[in-house]
Amino acid sequence: MAARQQAARAGNAARRARENPYIRRLVDDADLRRNVGEAAAAARSAYGRLSNGKRPARALMEDKKLKRDLEQAAESMRAVGDALRKSSRPRKRRLGRKLMLALAAAGLALALSEGLRKSVLDALFGAEEEFEYSSTTAPEPAPETVPA
Repeated sequence: MAARQQAARAGNAARRARENPYIRRLVDDADLRRNVGEAAAAARSAYGRLSNGKRPARALMEDKKLKRDLEQAAESMRAVGDALRKSSRPRKRRLGRKLMLALAAAGLALALSEGLRKSVLDALFGAEEEFEYSSTTAPEPAPETVPA
């Protein structure tokens, strides 16, 4: 019974690994595998130099090879992270960029064309009514001034 459960667990783990985009990318991309290997080798070397008997603080300050190994491990891990981020995210910005470009062009056209602006306002708010003002009251006569 235990062997069947172990086999079932192993099968489930293999299935999940096949479905994982990061693992798929690691299997398919030779550069990514190389970067992971370099990072692991540099980290292993740095750990070996760090645990060679010196105090760790002193080794970090004085050992140039240790510093070089740590820098190489960090660079390789950065390359791995960049490659994984780049591959796992599908490009969705194309539609957004086109939409932003269309909105910017429409705004520019509205700002520069008075006829277009009027037609858009008429379509949104209805045609503008002509309004002519006519007063219903007569203006007051000006007061007469007496010359002195």
